[in-house]
Amino acid sequence: QVQLVESGGGLVEPGGSLTLSCVVSGITLDYFPIGWFRQAPGKEREAISCHDYSDGSAFYSDSVKGRFTISRDNAKSTVYLQMTNLRVADTATYYCATEWARGSSCPRVLRLSDHWGQGTQVTVSS
Repeated sequence: QVQLVESGGGLVEPGGSLTLSCVVSGITLDYFPIGWFRQAPGKEREAISCHDYSDGSAFYSDSVKGRFTISRDNAKSTVYLQMTNLRVADTATYYCATEWARGSSCPRVLRLSDHWGQGTQVTVSS
């Protein structure tokens, strides 16, 4: 059974940093892209980043590009999202997700993820 568990959220002041972790079990992370998404109250879910296993490429939405960095440690079956220069607008519940399909890719994960973590709350406030 595929499971994703996020951690690392919390309360941080504007300009601060946090690193989120997504521990994946039930699959060999080496062969799956992992995406990060977020949803703020009253807003639609937003795809913000994805790390592809095949070539190590990364996708970032315009809203986080230059401030967030995605990475993975396959040995630890963990994907990280390092967030810097946080803004009040970054306040949301953050989720990691993947598509459980052979040969999946970031473009598919960003649209078709079918396995999700429970989310971790990030609050940016002074």
